[in-house]
Amino acid sequence: MDSVEARRDRPARVTDLCIREVRAHLAQLHGERAPSTVGRKLSALRTFGEFCRREGLLDENEVALIRRPKLGRKLPVALPVEDLGAMIDGPQRAGPLGVRDRALLEVLYGSGLRVSEVVGLDLEDLRWEPGDRLTLRVLRGKGNKDRVVPLGRAGATSLRAWLAERDQVVTPKSPAQALFLGARGGRLSSRAAREVVYESCRRSGARATVGPHGLRHSFATHLLQSGCDLRSIQAMLGHSSLSTTQRYTHLDMGRLFELYEQAHPRARRGTTQAPNSARPASAAEVPDQGVRRD
Repeated sequence: MDSVEARRDRPARVTDLCIREVRAHLAQLHGERAPSTVGRKLSALRTFGEFCRREGLLDENEVALIRRPKLGRKLPVALPVEDLGAMIDGPQRAGPLGVRDRALLEVLYGSGLRVSEVVGLDLEDLRWEPGDRLTLRVLRGKGNKDRVVPLGRAGATSLRAWLAERDQVVTPKSPAQALFLGARGGRLSSRAAREVVYESCRRSGARATVGPHGLRHSFATHLLQSGCDLRSIQAMLGHSSLSTTQRYTHLDMGRLFELYEQAHPRARRGTTQAPNSARPASAAEVPDQGVRRD
């Protein structure tokens, strides 16, 4: 095989597409490019190597044996409760669209719905319950699954206010059942909804600028910090896997230690075991030392 200096002085060859050469190239990119960029370049080399193998230019696509770099999962920022309060309760634009914007923010944060699910809501998806409670029916959410999500009283109050102003935005071409309408009377788009969230966030002076997904993450994180169980959060978010909810709703270590000390018997202060409480285990209680049980 040619030396590194020799390869630099000649055009690249198809035979250079081997594990050794590609790994050296990826090692050179390490630290200079993001893992996602390195993975994308590796995917391109894999595809090219498979093409060369099919065309008979290579006996084997060695690049297919190289593992992709691990990608770090980036979670959106969860705003503090006080920042969200200032964002939702703060001043909005004047007129019916301002009332709509506040209702939109209340639904996004109060239900944890995806922005596409919120703008897809119809009037018939609102289910008013006794005690001024409201549930939202989500049809054909992610994974083509239906679910029903509760909405708090603040959200219900904001939606009532918007419904009282909605007719002022309606035009002859407006969809009759659409809950949220845009400035021209059509169904509110996901892009326009994101702009409402970004602008409200900037106007409120929040510590971070978040979009609708940040409100969804804040919804889940605040529920978990308040003691809501993961299964209930999973059902409201519409996750098919509990592991997705666990990644979505993370707690800081201080909060974890607080919950641990409240829940675990051995972590409670003043918990001691009396010296005479220990007793020999019976033969039935002693596990078989020759077999590992996981």
